[in-house]
Formats: sequence, structure tokens, C-alpha cells
Amino acid sequence: MKTIVCVDREWGIGSANELLYSIPEDMKYFREKTLDNVVVMGLATLKSFPGENPLKRRVNIVLCDDPAFEKEGVTICASIDEVLETVKQYDTDSVFIIGGASVYAQMLPYCDTAYITKVDCARPADKYFPNLDEMPEWECVYEGEEKEYGELKFRFTEYKKTSDIKE
Repeated sequence: MKTIVCVDREWGIGSANELLYSIPEDMKYFREKTLDNVVVMGLATLKSFPGENPLKRRVNIVLCDDPAFEKEGVTICASIDEVLETVKQYDTDSVFIIGGASVYAQMLPYCDTAYITKVDCARPADKYFPNLDEMPEWECVYEGEEKEYGELKFRFTEYKKTSDIKE
């Protein structure tokens, strides 16, 4: 499995249920990576999409422990174990973890690749992605050229899990 996220210098990803950054080139990158694949997310992430609708041309799996929640075009899983069982029917290379913070944290041990858009800035955040630079089992294997969007400088990076070191 893979994960994809946009982080700032402090590995912040969101505040008050909003993304910290909305960079068109990053949104395009996300679309290109996840289109025609499987995306796994929490309920708050689904609800942050326009009209609270699932992403088109993707299999949408939502981790949600509310047994009453239903949404057309979405597979609901009540636990991480259920998510892991559900994704077995897909090629693991086509499964992307897309947020939010608790889903990232719970699913990261099952991922082998992380696509991280790094923004060279720090904004107040209340949600964070685990800092892969501080995790010995993860290694940055690709760092793209610095790009700019308005005042923001950012770059696309790719991390690979090099071992299965557990905390």
C-alpha cells in the first residue's frame, strides 16, 4: 500500500478539518497518482470533499465506526482489520491511504511507499502526519525540484520503507 499527503515543515497537514495548503499542482499530482485506484480514508476526509461525495474513478473505502452511516459509492469499514481484509481483493500497489491524521497513523505500518508533497512553510496545525525523516524504517528516495505557488515553495518527494522496524 501507499500513502499520499501534503505536509509542511512541521509535518502539519490540517487545522479545523481543513487542509493547510491548497496548491493546484499538488491537487493535480494527487489526482494523477490516485485515479483508477483504491483510496482509503476516514469519514471526516470524505465529508471534506465537495458535496461530501466520493472521489470519481476510484474505489472509495471509508473507515467509519458509525453503523448507521451509508453513502452511495463508498465501501464502509468499521475497523482497521476490516479495511485490511477489504483491500485484499485489490493489488496492494493500487491502494492509497489519503487521510486524515488518525487513518494515516493507523495505516502507515502497512504502507511501503509514501508520496509526500513538502511545503517549505509552517502554519498552525492541529493534525499531523508522522515525521518520516525521524523514522529509521523510512528513507527518502526521491526529491523533486523546488516549485512555487504564490508565496509557497514546495517539492514532491517519495519515501520507501526499508525495513519493518516496530516501535
